[in-house]
Amino acid sequence: MMAKTRVVLADDHPLFREGVARTLEESNQFEVVGQGASGREAVDLTARLKPDLVLLDLSMPDGGQWALTQIVSGEHKPLIAMLTVSEDDENILAALSAGAAGYVLKGVGSRELIRILTDLVAGRSYVSPSLAAKVLTRMNSPRRAEQEQSPVDSLSKREEEILRLVAQGKSNKEVGLALDLQEKTVKHYMTAILQKLQVRNRTEAALLARDHWGDS
Repeated sequence: MMAKTRVVLADDHPLFREGVARTLEESNQFEVVGQGASGREAVDLTARLKPDLVLLDLSMPDGGQWALTQIVSGEHKPLIAMLTVSEDDENILAALSAGAAGYVLKGVGSRELIRILTDLVAGRSYVSPSLAAKVLTRMNSPRRAEQEQSPVDSLSKREEEILRLVAQGKSNKEVGLALDLQEKTVKHYMTAILQKLQVRNRTEAALLARDHWGDS
């Protein structure tokens, strides 16, 4: 017999929360190990119970988005799905960008909810079909790209100069010669650049720079 997926469920509407919990329990695939009515309770329950999956309402006290960011930055990193009525583009994109594996509208039926959560546990992601098309449109929109600040924009003038040269394939030594800096100074700048861009190495930094500035 396969082990059940352990779930923490957080929603400030008791009747809805209990209904979802009952649906999960009756499926014999999920075990609801904790229930909360706020974002803070969700964070505390997750840290204490270490579930496999966390379901978060977006508009509960303290906010599901806040809880999401707290949980993904914690030591225990479960799957997280938003279960909400919000169809707002910004909420969807913010949740997915922060690390949610799924974004499910509350109108979903019991069987469909079980199917969706089973898919999430299997490693798939999910966005309600009625929202998926407009989310993709927003993500690919030039207007959004202009409005949303890139992490590259947070660099200082000197950091930008260094990153442009790195994006051209230059080594730290070559960057230092071009900008009249010591190689160790360039290394210190690169460490700061990687942190600001939230990337792991100079290759990822170069790819991000090329995407932001173009190949030229």
